[in-house]
Amino acid sequence: MRVAVVAMETSHYRDTDGRRRIERVARELADAGHEVSVFCSQWWEGFDKRFTPDAVTYRAVTVSPTEPSFCTRLPALLAKFRPDIVHAIPSPPSVVLAANLGASLSRSPLVVEWYGDESLPDAHRTNWSLRVPDQFVAPSELVQTRLWEAGASTDQTTVLPESIDMDLVRETDPAEAVDVAYAHPLDESANVESLFLGLAELRRKDWSATIIGDGPERDAYEREAADLRIDDRVEFVGACDRERRVSIYKGAHVFVQTAFRECFATDLLWALACGCIGIVEYQAESSGHELVEHRDRAFRVTTPQEIADRIVESAEMERRAVDESLSQFDHEAVRGEYEALYERLVEERGLF
Repeated sequence: MRVAVVAMETSHYRDTDGRRRIERVARELADAGHEVSVFCSQWWEGFDKRFTPDAVTYRAVTVSPTEPSFCTRLPALLAKFRPDIVHAIPSPPSVVLAANLGASLSRSPLVVEWYGDESLPDAHRTNWSLRVPDQFVAPSELVQTRLWEAGASTDQTTVLPESIDMDLVRETDPAEAVDVAYAHPLDESANVESLFLGLAELRRKDWSATIIGDGPERDAYEREAADLRIDDRVEFVGACDRERRVSIYKGAHVFVQTAFRECFATDLLWALACGCIGIVEYQAESSGHELVEHRDRAFRVTTPQEIADRIVESAEMERRAVDESLSQFDHEAVRGEYEALYERLVEERGLF
């Protein structure tokens, strides 16, 4: 299948979870044998309008993210490429409208990857961009609900989760054993306070905790741990790479999710796959609770005291280093869901 991905600003210009997700999907599809091109603003050096660092080809629509020029040139370039499917990100909305014109010229369905972390203007163009796609893809029910509230129809949205590498989970050696792990950028939405208040209730018990992540609030969280007199048992390890995180999760017994905002709780998913017991504090703007519904080795809580109680309860449960039930979130499995979606949309267009 020939897939055109449209992202005026790739993660090389603006690094967001949503951009990294669609670029990873592009690589997964290309590695599976599909012909994938990303139509974007040029981010590589030189004068070549095409750049193929791996199986994905990047095609420069413009040399910089200039919205009017990008929207003017995109439709003809898409029509010339003749994709079977056009897959775009929703920011900026005018690019979605241009991608829709290009998809119409090439008689291709338009899919929009709506991750939930996009910064979109409340304007007429945004409203129109919600009407034109054949399908929106959201990573969670939380984001899907926001799409419905914004005006997308029920049958216009599909939930496809983030994916993980189960082979990496199986093959990575566990780090030193720790009782509790936490991971999130240490910013204003991290809400490490809830975890620390829960741990402070357990001062008389023997436990250890590892905090993964870095950010502008790290110093404040380190001071809070000291003020609560738990800093001798809490280790801040910074923003670790994926391999290091998996190693820590495999050595941990419990993963606690407390962040205020999560379009998809990716690190929670990795931790569950690594055998951690999940403790998720419910937050209105977080999808974390969706991953632990109907799971035996998981708890949903609403207060720091409940976090403390569930940590104590978890101590009676066995330690694991891999949970094969999370294989449904493996990269290959989720890629297959994208392929099935593409095939359905193309078939509905009568192109096969």
